[in-house]
Amino acid sequence: MKVVYMGTPAFAVAPLTAIADAGHEIAACFTQPDKPKGRGKNLLPPAVKVKAQELQIPVYQPARLKKEENTELLQRLQPDVIVVAAYGQILPESILQIPKYGCINIHASLLPKYRGAAPIEWAIINGETETGVTTMYMDKGLDTGDMIEKVIVPIDSRETGETLHDKLSAAGAALILSTLDQLEKQTAVRTPQEDALSSYASMLKKEMGELDFTMSAAELDRRIRGLQPWPCAYTFIHGKNVKIYDAAVQIQDAGAVPGEILCVTKKTFTVACGKDALVIKKLQPEGKKLMDTAAFLAGNRLMAGEKLGREKQTENG
Repeated sequence: MKVVYMGTPAFAVAPLTAIADAGHEIAACFTQPDKPKGRGKNLLPPAVKVKAQELQIPVYQPARLKKEENTELLQRLQPDVIVVAAYGQILPESILQIPKYGCINIHASLLPKYRGAAPIEWAIINGETETGVTTMYMDKGLDTGDMIEKVIVPIDSRETGETLHDKLSAAGAALILSTLDQLEKQTAVRTPQEDALSSYASMLKKEMGELDFTMSAAELDRRIRGLQPWPCAYTFIHGKNVKIYDAAVQIQDAGAVPGEILCVTKKTFTVACGKDALVIKKLQPEGKKLMDTAAFLAGNRLMAGEKLGREKQTENG
């Protein structure tokens, strides 16, 4: 098959590699423009661009795919299929109509559940026990096209957004090869989505990471795990921003003030929540590296009765 691939972040690297290794001709790779990152604001290429260059695939990085010149380029390339994985731009109808076998999206959820930008993270935050990958025909809507194949991926009890991302990327790589085989043999079955069963996985925002201790400990634990590696859960300790990377739920009688430190040991400290409590095990203080709570407590004195969050920040001025 002659393939044009469209993808940007690390999630899209494994499927690209799998398609190339399977012997399909990848005529071009479209990805987002390089972006400035870090304090030096140096331009860094997307993960897919790096991999495509390794594979010696021509790379295109249009800021706006909708421009007529991109449609004309794709018409000249005459792909049998366009494969899309977390590309980051909406494909206009003029492009959707170009490939012989259509435009196929690799989506990291069991559609119609979790349409949208952040299906991996929301599956963990919402307490799902399984998710998966769906290949689907793209249409004008947001993840609304007819489905082709699905694969289920269990969510482990201590799963993070990062570990689940890697599992789903690998699952998507295997699934797209099966889907391309079906398209080529013309055995692919179109299954319309039931819109009534759909849910939306909205884009993540940095402020989502601030822990609200009036929520239950179980909810906060899922948020801590789901929001890794970005934007990460955080709170304020002695007025300073501290990211929380690992915690355990501890059954606790009602009555404690949410956000209040209940006890401090040499290795951990425990924070009251709206229901139960969180034992903080790993964290990253502002401007420092990720560390076990024991290392943090060796250099920072915490006491039972102190309160975490912005209220403490205000008290310290």
